[in-house]
Amino acid sequence: MTRLTPALRDRAFRWLADDPDPAAKLELQTIVARAMGGDPGAVEELEDRMSGPLTFGTAGLRGPVRAGPNGMNRAVVIRTTAGLATWLLSQGHAGGTVVVGRDARHGSEVFYVDAAEVLAGAGFDVRVLPQPLPTPVLAFATRSLGAVAGVQITASHNPPADNGYKLYDDGGAQIIPPADAAIEAAIAAAPAAVSVQRSSACTTLGDEILQSYVDSVAVLPRGTARELRVVATAMHGVGAGPLALALHQAGFVDVGIVAEQAVPDPNFPTVPFPNPEEPGATDLLLAKAVAVDADLAIALDPDADRCAIGVKDTNGNWRMLTGDETGSLLGEHMLSTSDAVNPLVANTIVSSSMLASIAAAHGARYAATLTGFKWLVRAGDGLIYAYEEALGLCVDPGSVRDKDGIAAAVLACDLAATLRASGKTVVDALEALAVAHGRHLTQQISLRVGDLGRIRTLMSGLRSTPPTTLGGVAVVAEDLLPEADVLRYVGDGVRVIVRPSGTEAKIKAYLEVVAPAADGAAVGRLEALAVEVEELLR
Repeated sequence: MTRLTPALRDRAFRWLADDPDPAAKLELQTIVARAMGGDPGAVEELEDRMSGPLTFGTAGLRGPVRAGPNGMNRAVVIRTTAGLATWLLSQGHAGGTVVVGRDARHGSEVFYVDAAEVLAGAGFDVRVLPQPLPTPVLAFATRSLGAVAGVQITASHNPPADNGYKLYDDGGAQIIPPADAAIEAAIAAAPAAVSVQRSSACTTLGDEILQSYVDSVAVLPRGTARELRVVATAMHGVGAGPLALALHQAGFVDVGIVAEQAVPDPNFPTVPFPNPEEPGATDLLLAKAVAVDADLAIALDPDADRCAIGVKDTNGNWRMLTGDETGSLLGEHMLSTSDAVNPLVANTIVSSSMLASIAAAHGARYAATLTGFKWLVRAGDGLIYAYEEALGLCVDPGSVRDKDGIAAAVLACDLAATLRASGKTVVDALEALAVAHGRHLTQQISLRVGDLGRIRTLMSGLRSTPPTTLGGVAVVAEDLLPEADVLRYVGDGVRVIVRPSGTEAKIKAYLEVVAPAADGAAVGRLEALAVEVEELLR
């Protein structure tokens, strides 16, 4: 039977003494009491909660909302912000503007107040967003206000129990190493949460900040066609209102929002995993598309930084496009309508290679970066477009240096309306890309694990004994360490990339099969490859 050790008990008592939140203290005290009473389950839970702190990386923090250092709670947010303030001061940003925003998840409101007041207490000019708003609005505000940093309380598309803390730098982009390590060290050195200085001298921004963002998004369409019937879902997040405003201002007025998922709800009652990539998450959206005979379906994730597109296929059945299909379509649309001189487009190494071919056809530059928008928006000068296969699209890097689901949705409507006006569909455009550049079939395989050690074991095994063939094709293995924890296998018309997820307890594999458009066997080869890779990851 697991017993409560004096060391674990003392760590818990020290944390309790420094926690400023009575509710969190009671929560942890209850677990400690159960553990002291010999409840083995309570001991294990206490060990888990005290095994933190949460790691502060380039994506900030994410974790379950719960008491203890290995959770998202007020004490963690306060000490994290104290560390951030120390780092900002070390970078010469004393007295600078910091923008703080939030989504509508459990704990977001109190966490955002804590973050704002700690930054104000450290002497920063703190501006807070007036209500729960999409992450792209926070990223826009950080850049447009010339802030030295932006903080968004959000866990994006994580499960309902989670929340997080996302940081933008003085250019409005996510931080990159070594800033993350320096901030984490400053957090570790921060005083107890009850001792951190605070101030309520924060300025609440007005509705003009949302309107400024909408103004920037509404002018993105390249064409003049606006006849389009659109249905959309906010996935119980904060994107419904801003999306509707942006679409209407851009001229797309025939817009229907999935009512069951329109109002922010931190419990996400219709979707256990509020991610448009998850099976079943878009069922209500596609049902509404059928009911109203829509031309295009749009799914945002809860903080509206990701965008998924649904279309009717040639058989009249609705389906969601993959991130690579949408990314390639919008890449072609951007390049075919851009007047930029020597433009650059980019996607990540795990995304489809079709964008490289599209760029070459337009005489544009192309870059492939490591996974994450922190790298994509730094791909190079002249960047006009970037995407990652996980439904992230950056269509206006001058305004938002991150993925932006609302801006991407407006541009997708522009493309669909332009095609409709010429008697074509989005599916026709996909087929035209396949004819021009070959059929690039992609698929993602995700294995969710309960123990992160399982991921380390899998990656270690693949490194020690790499496959020599995949899908019947000889492949060459490439290990991207130390730059990234990524394994890549490349052969003739086949590519497989394996990496741990950066935000969830998953190991992911990204498959691509490239073949001529007329090759009817390509789909079967991808299916066989997927079976082989799934077996490899078990």
